[in-house]
Amino acid sequence: MQRWDRIEAFIEVARLGTFSAAARHLQVSTSHVSRLIGQLESQLGTTLLYRTTRQTRLTDAGALYYRHCRHLFDGFREAEEAIVDFQSRPKGTLRLTCATTFGERYIAPLVNDFQCRHPQLEIDMHFTNRRVELVEEGFDVAIRMGVLRDSSLIARRLCERREYVVGSPAYFERAAPPHSLAELPHHNCLRGSRDSWLFEINGHRREIRVDGRWRANSGPALLDAVLKGLGLAQLPDYYVTPHLARGELVPVLTAYQFTDTAVWAIYPRHRHLSPKVRQFVDFLVDHLPTTLQGEGSLPR
Repeated sequence: MQRWDRIEAFIEVARLGTFSAAARHLQVSTSHVSRLIGQLESQLGTTLLYRTTRQTRLTDAGALYYRHCRHLFDGFREAEEAIVDFQSRPKGTLRLTCATTFGERYIAPLVNDFQCRHPQLEIDMHFTNRRVELVEEGFDVAIRMGVLRDSSLIARRLCERREYVVGSPAYFERAAPPHSLAELPHHNCLRGSRDSWLFEINGHRREIRVDGRWRANSGPALLDAVLKGLGLAQLPDYYVTPHLARGELVPVLTAYQFTDTAVWAIYPRHRHLSPKVRQFVDFLVDHLPTTLQGEGSLPR
């Protein structure tokens, strides 16, 4: 089998004209270059270079060999440049998944902005409140909220997120606001996709199971129900902040509010992260607001 280091040494001597110049270019000794070319000539069974104390020139066989071999190394350089270019620009299809309401409100506009910068990129967005298996279902990135499960995936924090337990003034005309978690069973707890609410008790995260006469796997539907006085609900800040400011909702159990939640970009662990994923996640970090304030704070 031919040794590429021998061919490379020959190409550089032929191109630069001397063994010493080729050695400097290859960052090896002159004797090493001479030895490699001697091995190549023995392998081919012919002399490739005439060597004198003053100059080095190609034999007829050497000139023929050089004409063919130089294109190989030109191809190698082009291949390396292509890889560098590929690694620097997002290409292919970016497949991402996110919870429906948050994705439509915050993520989709940023994805569209990102594609405006990189029109060669194809986008495939999938909005669902189901927990997607990222690798098994072929997604590049998932946007997830709240407390993450232990995972082999990479998680990058995008922005802060807070959960509020809220009720409307109309509801609290019929039921006294709760002051402790022990009072929750006496309230109609409106449930989304979870049967438990998240709290902090004495510095520890706790999930408290709740119950009620209303349930839906839709954040907007849950918000509408709590605004109409049907019961209590636990909702993230980007749903309730404007309504809290206008007095349409009242926060309760704030002493137990769990504060260590966030929005995360989740992606598989790879030795070389693709440019489309790396640059997209960087773009989200730079453009999502650090604190989500509801409809009035849509990213631009």
